[in-house]
Parts: sequence; structure tokens; C-alpha cells
Amino acid sequence: MKKIKLVSKIELAGLYDWLQHPEAGGIDLFIGSVRNHAQGKEVLKLVFEGYEPMALHQMEKLADIAAGRWPVKKLLMVHALGIKNIGEPVVVIGVACAHRDDAFEACRFLIDELKKTVPIWKKEYFTDHTVWVNAHP
Repeated sequence: MKKIKLVSKIELAGLYDWLQHPEAGGIDLFIGSVRNHAQGKEVLKLVFEGYEPMALHQMEKLADIAAGRWPVKKLLMVHALGIKNIGEPVVVIGVACAHRDDAFEACRFLIDELKKTVPIWKKEYFTDHTVWVNAHP
């Protein structure tokens, strides 16, 4: 079972509960949030944009790959779009498996591949300029 979404605001409450599965002894939950610095400068905020149909399609594809490689019981991938302030969650990857090693490996694969292949772009706002990051795919 999987949950894949693009949202304007990530609500963390309930995501862990959704990942629960009676056969899962290992649940890995990765939360990426906005930090207050990058490139040695103070970050004021981030803005995320994405090509939603393609992003969701690619996220589904990655979920299917992960489910084919690891014995995944449940999987979630949620990414935020729009303006995000310091401390706000921007991406959540969750994997429930019978064993922790599988959950860790699948979760790491999903976040790494999401950042490489999903058409979501990040603009960093500094005190003196802005810059686009993740010019992919």
C-alpha cells in the first residue's frame, strides 16, 4: 500500500500512524525541512515549484521500484510545493518493512532518487539574492 502526494502544507500528524502495519517491525520516516543556511549564507525561505503530473508519475514509478526491490508493507512520499519558511517540513518519505535494514535502504533510495529525478525545483531566498537549486531533470 502506498500514499503519494504533492501538497501545499505537510501535516506530520497521522503519517506515522498511516505507516503502521502488523507485519512491520521497522519503520523509517525521513523528514526534510527548511534550514536557516546554505552556501554559507542565511536563508530566509524556500519556494518549491513542480510539474505536478510528471512529478506524481515519477514518484509512483520510484515507489514501484522500491516495492520491487525491498519487501515493503507500506510506503509514503509527500512533497510540499509553495513558500516554505525555516523549520517547515518540505518532504516526507516513509517505509514500513518487516526488518529495519530493508526500511532504511528503501527510504534512502526513495529520497535520493526523488531529489535526482522528480521535477520539483527549489528557489532559495537569501538576504542579498535568490537562486534556483535542483535544476533537474
